[in-house]
Amino acid sequence: MAQKPSIPKGTRDFNPEQVAKRNYIFSTIKSQFQTFGFQPIETPSFENSDTLMGKYGEEGDRLIFKILNSGDYLSKVNDELYAEKDSNKTTAKISEKALRYDLTVPFARYVVQHQNDIEFPFKRYQMQPVWRADRPQKGRFREFYQCDADVVGSDSLWQEVEFIQLYDNVFTALGLKGTTIKINNRKILSGIAEVIGASDKLIDFTVALDKLDKIGEEKVKEEMLGKGIPQSGIDKLQPLFSLSGDFEAQIESLKGILSTSEEGKKGIEELDFINEAISSLGLQSAKLQLDVTLARGLNYYTGAIFEVSAPEGVKMGSIGGGGRYADLTGVFGLKNVSGVGISFGLDRIYLVLEELGLFPETIAKSTEVMFINFGDKEALFCLKAVKSLRKNGINAELYPDKITNGKHMKKQMNYANKREIPFVVLVGEEEMNTSVYTLKNMITGEQTKVSLETLITAVK
Repeated sequence: MAQKPSIPKGTRDFNPEQVAKRNYIFSTIKSQFQTFGFQPIETPSFENSDTLMGKYGEEGDRLIFKILNSGDYLSKVNDELYAEKDSNKTTAKISEKALRYDLTVPFARYVVQHQNDIEFPFKRYQMQPVWRADRPQKGRFREFYQCDADVVGSDSLWQEVEFIQLYDNVFTALGLKGTTIKINNRKILSGIAEVIGASDKLIDFTVALDKLDKIGEEKVKEEMLGKGIPQSGIDKLQPLFSLSGDFEAQIESLKGILSTSEEGKKGIEELDFINEAISSLGLQSAKLQLDVTLARGLNYYTGAIFEVSAPEGVKMGSIGGGGRYADLTGVFGLKNVSGVGISFGLDRIYLVLEELGLFPETIAKSTEVMFINFGDKEALFCLKAVKSLRKNGINAELYPDKITNGKHMKKQMNYANKREIPFVVLVGEEEMNTSVYTLKNMITGEQTKVSLETLITAVK
């Protein structure tokens, strides 16, 4: 007996209803991207390995899916290298390409490669799948879509203000009220690292701090100690773990903690500017919150850092994130091009909307009316009506297999029921002679004879 087929862990099939719901999220986000003046681009699903490797930190590099070279990929591995059993050395010989880990680094490559063809500041949006060799769990998949928007070629903080408004607009349009847009600044993290004597371990410090919500204060301290950050420095962090109050109150506390760090004070100024602008402009349904432990563990953020959490009561990781990068394109040869961008986590947003029952009922609407197939003559007559219905924006179809010897009528009706098609039309010889249609409401069971015009009106 043949083994039942399966799909890899961390990937999913989507049925028609799920695809319809996902497309609803896509179209809502896309509409807001366009409203804010972003332009669409697309990049390949896989990149050259050297484009991706080294851009996400050590942890990120381990999660990149490598693609084996075509043909005899082991031909470049000599016996000596093979005997070493060093996967990193061997991978460099047998794999030159990798699936993209996110959309930001490919975007940076795109900007550099096409720098003579685009106008700066360049505002782009991109909605494509990415892949990560992560451990699958709720809300975390190995294949998932990202919906990104970035601006490169401007270091103006008004872009950060715009992105906060963009988040607010999207989640309001989706009916997802009560989201929290968390913000921090990498300069503040650098300032804290400086104050505690760990400037040379900034990445280790931020990677550990970013896990505070997941593993707790004590485990974070243990990880920092393990990375060589001195106990005396960790003790200085204590006020940070207990920082509380509204945005303004936390800013005042930070001014005291970072009074000796010029870098830290610059970060405070930037956060102050953004908060004052948002306070003046207002948000529709989201709230802006300062979170000084927010680090996101990525190498390329140099200014503002964003992360969006779902409304209170929904157990879900971040549903969006992003930040400012001063020179991401520099790694590809284009220096001093500042940028800032955000990403929407489509799959997690889907789960949140599903949990809260926020998808509109009409989302999964497919066929609205189905014509029963009594025979070839009747089918042709019906298809003329189907054509008219479709011109009027009504989803209509003809059942493909005709009724033979009075059979299969029940089968066609059952088909319509299982697909939750609300209307069925029956056309026999009598209806054809009088140019009428027997319209059956599949919910109430009521049947009426109607003209084509009345049929269109009734279904609409």
